[in-house]
Amino acid sequence: MDVANKRSVILLGHAQSGKTTLAESLLYFSKATNRKGTVSDGTTVSDYSADEIERKSSINSSLLYCDYKNVRFQIIDAPGYLDFSGEVISGVRAVDSAVIVVDAASGVEVGTERAWEIVEEAGIPCAIFINKTDKEGVDAHKVIADIKRTFSKGAAIIDCESPDLIEAIAESDDKLLEKYLEGAKLSDEELKEGLHQAVNKRKVFPVVLGSALADKGLSELLDIAIQYFPNPLERTKIAISSPAKTEEKRDLTFKQDGTFAAFVFKNISDPYVGQLTLLRVFSGTLMNNTGFYNVNKRVKERIGSIYILQGKEQRTVDSASCGDIVAIAKLKDTTTSDSLSDEKEQVLFEPIVFPEPAISASVKPKTRQDEDRISGALHKLAAEDPTFKVAHDPQTKELIISGLGDLHLAVMVGRMKKRFNVEVDLGKPKVSYKETITKSVKIQGKFKRQSGGRGQYGDVWIEVAPQERGKGFEFVDKIFGGAIPKNFIPSAEKGILQACAEGAVAGYPIVDLKVTLVDGSYHEVDSSDMAFQIAGAMALRKAVISAGPVLLEPIMDVEVVIPEEYLGAISGDINSRRGRIMGMDIKGKSQMVKASVPLAEMFTYANDLRSITGGRGTYTMRFSHYEEVPHKIASGIINQYQASKKPEEQQE
Repeated sequence: MDVANKRSVILLGHAQSGKTTLAESLLYFSKATNRKGTVSDGTTVSDYSADEIERKSSINSSLLYCDYKNVRFQIIDAPGYLDFSGEVISGVRAVDSAVIVVDAASGVEVGTERAWEIVEEAGIPCAIFINKTDKEGVDAHKVIADIKRTFSKGAAIIDCESPDLIEAIAESDDKLLEKYLEGAKLSDEELKEGLHQAVNKRKVFPVVLGSALADKGLSELLDIAIQYFPNPLERTKIAISSPAKTEEKRDLTFKQDGTFAAFVFKNISDPYVGQLTLLRVFSGTLMNNTGFYNVNKRVKERIGSIYILQGKEQRTVDSASCGDIVAIAKLKDTTTSDSLSDEKEQVLFEPIVFPEPAISASVKPKTRQDEDRISGALHKLAAEDPTFKVAHDPQTKELIISGLGDLHLAVMVGRMKKRFNVEVDLGKPKVSYKETITKSVKIQGKFKRQSGGRGQYGDVWIEVAPQERGKGFEFVDKIFGGAIPKNFIPSAEKGILQACAEGAVAGYPIVDLKVTLVDGSYHEVDSSDMAFQIAGAMALRKAVISAGPVLLEPIMDVEVVIPEEYLGAISGDINSRRGRIMGMDIKGKSQMVKASVPLAEMFTYANDLRSITGGRGTYTMRFSHYEEVPHKIASGIINQYQASKKPEEQQE
């Protein structure tokens, strides 16, 4: 297919806004399917997994396609719940444009805002589909005003007679602007081409009023995508680098007949074919039964069949070229965020930055049989979802799972049972605290052991200084005059990093610090890599304990929607949870309270909110940032951790 006749679109929006119904209606309307499924019956093409059918809500991103007016549309139906925002972030990397679906009755919601932020960050053009406009009492124009106020004045129903729209079109092109300012009338062709540029440059965001359930607004939406969304050669620029010079960025050239370049945005574990790797081709062509070079893993991969996906259905295609989103089965080394290219012209894409898990819980197998299978099941789920983490707590000997929210963890536990027949008990959720320091220190770490035969000797002096929040870890080598041989310096750094991962005062990762290796000594015979690793780890732990250690906790942005009569009770409850009320807003007939609350105080909130409001309140929350834990609370966490350690560990 000619690359000019390809469009790729992701459907985004708040949960229950109607994205999956819209996807289903588009497939049926364009005759890609011969029957129209529904979310309530569990018969849609995109929500096909058992847990999605059960919950009547999207959990995974699904790939779909349809043809309309000789244009091939590849569509990603993404989940709306913030617990599954990793699916949205990865899906956006595969497409050239987005449609944000807004429920006309609810207007702009927290999920709508998050969708807008992700699309804005990606810099791709976007249209807005205001859904459910056939509902009684809906004022669609009030919703448009809300969208303009919240997101952009460029959000508009496409009407080339509108003075505001003509002005926005003119502003997207210098020649058109000059003509417009001179008072000349823009021709229909100039307006059409100018609008194409304005949408691509994110100056104009076309708005369509419709109803996915009643098939209203579908042709208008598809026509807008054909006329104004970019084809794969016109899409937003992508910065790439070469493996040898990662700091030197350049723009990727999009060409149908260019050198092959593709990016892996997702993995799926299919019960029949095993692992499916999903990739977007940005340049060149990949043929069946050939191969490519994985730039990140530095290996060649052989491939068999290439598939285009229609929900869970896999349809074989002969090749994939510029603009295509496809799946390949049973790749050995390729995973999410890998860059694929020709070995002679290697291309490195920026990796996907996924949100960090904010909530953790221990998992315990129900039977001895489950115990044998639990680790394999968890690691398969983690390979599929980069926002889901699995770790072993060396202190408690427990398996710890971490995710973006309690719904995320509940879904993963459900998948363990359904997919792998493994049942677990979920322990009390744990907060993903972090440790950091507040002042600079210089300290020695010396490891010396002599017990007959060859001994062990490693000696390092380090300076440790705090970094600004979110800056991470930095290691600087300032060894002069051979105080430590060069081959032992990476060993010392490895030990320091290991200690950072394990924590010093409460067993949580140590973040936001700069470690400078300034001095040390070695023994000609007894020094070894292991000795310097141990010395580095000892120095780091001692330094953190002396550098004013503090705990950091995840702070969540919480939005609570309640009837007005509960405003006082909810405000008081949020304050009792160490929360700060950041603002209030009217949401239809309800009140919306925006607050900033520590995650540690939110574990019982769903039940408490139900109790306070008689089930009439709803809330959403997402991770915002880390803040220092108050001293009294931090002391309790640290004391509990120190009490759980073995005597020999406490004495170290």
